[in-house]
Amino acid sequence: MLEKLPQALGHALRNQRAGLDQIAFNLVSVGGGTAAIQVRSLAFADHAPIPALYTADGAGISPPVEWTGVPPGTASVLLIVEDADAPTPHPLVHAIVVDLPPQDGALPEDALKSSHSEGLGYHTGRNSYLQASWLPPDPPPGHGVHRYAFQVFALEQAPDFGGTPGREAVLEALRSHGIASGCLIGTYLRPDGTIPVEEAAPAAVNIDQPLA
Repeated sequence: MLEKLPQALGHALRNQRAGLDQIAFNLVSVGGGTAAIQVRSLAFADHAPIPALYTADGAGISPPVEWTGVPPGTASVLLIVEDADAPTPHPLVHAIVVDLPPQDGALPEDALKSSHSEGLGYHTGRNSYLQASWLPPDPPPGHGVHRYAFQVFALEQAPDFGGTPGREAVLEALRSHGIASGCLIGTYLRPDGTIPVEEAAPAAVNIDQPLA
């Protein structure tokens, strides 16, 4: 969808970014502020590029994600994926998955509903386009590298989310019941962007500690 925007607009907005300090992992302090849960993907390493297959420039299916280190006392696990570099006041939500089993686990490739897949029936919340599905990375041309935060949270109580919860409902639940968290960052630069990666990429941030 955003690939049709003129690159000039992306260039004009390249300094406008929500920021890593606005992602759920850094907004909500849980488990003493440490990333006790380890989040990984078989498709990309931490702070490495997300393959185009999982973006709007490819099939747009959801990537595989796995997590370990879920602590005892967990009643439910939750995943939220946000674009920290969206040119918006708050990060763009790409996926919300709630009511995951209270243990180490994983989402296989293509697990979430998308424009190309029915998914595997997970309880998904609303992305920023108000759809209960995976919203593939789709940064504006010319806007530079975007960082996508795959954030996993353990909750000591399983909230009754009902239908399709949005970001605010998730943040409220995390503030009330979150006990541990972890974060994996994947990046994506639209291939037709003209900004050199070393100029376009925002400064690296240590996500193991919440930002002030």
